[in-house]
Amino acid sequence: MDESRGENQHGHEGEPSSIGINRWLVIAAAVLLVIAAVAFGYGYRQQVMVGHMAAQESAANATINDMQGQVATLTAKLNEMSAAQQAAAQAAAQKKASAGAAGAKSASGKSSTTGSKQLKELRARLDEQQKLLSQTQEEVARNRTDLEGNLNATRDDLNGSIAKTHEELVALAKRGERSYFEFDLTKSKQFQRVGPLTLSLRRTDTKHKNYDVQMMVDDNQLTKKRVNLYEPIWMHTENESQPVQVVVNRVEKNQIHGYVSAPKYKPSELAAIGTPTVTPVAAHPQAPEQSPPDPNQPDQPD
Repeated sequence: MDESRGENQHGHEGEPSSIGINRWLVIAAAVLLVIAAVAFGYGYRQQVMVGHMAAQESAANATINDMQGQVATLTAKLNEMSAAQQAAAQAAAQKKASAGAAGAKSASGKSSTTGSKQLKELRARLDEQQKLLSQTQEEVARNRTDLEGNLNATRDDLNGSIAKTHEELVALAKRGERSYFEFDLTKSKQFQRVGPLTLSLRRTDTKHKNYDVQMMVDDNQLTKKRVNLYEPIWMHTENESQPVQVVVNRVEKNQIHGYVSAPKYKPSELAAIGTPTVTPVAAHPQAPEQSPPDPNQPDQPD
């Protein structure tokens, strides 16, 4: 009786532990489902945003093309009216010189006044169209900048290409896709060479985790202000086939730490890799046993 009671006690003691493990497994599965749903919703939201901005850019480009056509039409009309006015003035001058009649002078003055009025109206319309065209082009440029920023942010979030620690940077470098150059910059007016770029730290804000930096890119000095922590800076250079990336993953007082990411191969190197070297057949030397025998040479005895 005592042994059976002990077995029952042991059996009852094992049940709560198995129930607890099953409960934690259910909780973990629910958390994973929530994380997956959030990630899917974020990716879908980014895709919708990118599609909307791409549609806006297409509409703006169509508007620009239409306005450029209108400007070209108005310019052609302006040139025609200017040529007609000049021809009328020359004809009036010749007629005045030959005939000297007062009636011809009066008619010439009226036609010249009418032509000048039409010319002014046409120039005013042309100026207005050019102003609208400039405004539309500026709006398209802003939309393109926003679109590129969203695309880069989406690519960074989905692909995980931002290294927040040294270990993550080592993991990215092991992929072999790009070259990575770590740096520590201290606030100074002097520039420091980091990979394909030259950088100079000008300001740090440890409270809001942002900084100001100046860069030398293709002999051009660029300034980036209030760049946030982990915010990538993308730049296209003349010697790189893909954009160069600057990421800062630590902001301290008068000092930052980060890295520069650049393409592993330059366009010239990629072209050399993609074009194999083929040696012509005539350049291969013939083996001695394949050379034709000389008819003037006597046969050698065996």
